[in-house]
Amino acid sequence: MIIDGGPRKNFNTAAMLQKIAEGATSVSDKIEVKTVRLYGLDYKGCVSCMACKLKDKTSNVCKYKDGLTPVLEEIAQADGLVMGSPIYFSEVTAQLRALLERLIFPWLSYKDFSLTAPKKMPVILTYTMNANTEQAKTIFQLMGLIENCLERAYGNVEHVDAFNTYQVKNYDRYELDAFPEPMKRQYRDKHWEEDLQRAFDAGKRMAQSIINKEV
Repeated sequence: MIIDGGPRKNFNTAAMLQKIAEGATSVSDKIEVKTVRLYGLDYKGCVSCMACKLKDKTSNVCKYKDGLTPVLEEIAQADGLVMGSPIYFSEVTAQLRALLERLIFPWLSYKDFSLTAPKKMPVILTYTMNANTEQAKTIFQLMGLIENCLERAYGNVEHVDAFNTYQVKNYDRYELDAFPEPMKRQYRDKHWEEDLQRAFDAGKRMAQSIINKEV
């Protein structure tokens, strides 16, 4: 399952996720990839209904019914999970954050604070951001709690990120003086194809690990 938490269908995050998908499907015709764009769904974050914590009815899949329900159910059955988002104000988009609340909270036991996902699986996170690699270190620290939960419940979590990305296609139309286009272009020309190749390779590794587990 690939979860696209970005608003733009054909920009940085979507391109990285597409390469991950291509890498995965290059391994075997047994690999099936489904991509879900969160911006096309109507749903909420956790509504604190506590239905997942009912005595004798606890569930590690969110019970609240809306447009996200089938996505969460499919993630529970998947063999690998990829989630991508641009970084806004040092965080993932509100859409992906809402999914993460609904995904992770049902795993959390209020008896012993253990985290139990429906199944173990490899996870790839891809973040695209205007920040450079040094600035990204602070961003990753802020997001550490969520990623710690993913690692405890799923096991293997891999990063494949893209830094200092283009924010728009035509810089002449916008007030973006703090990020001069020549500087951005120089970085992009040097790194973007490498970023896409790393995404492809990550998807390929995930698919190979899934196939090897089946053999």
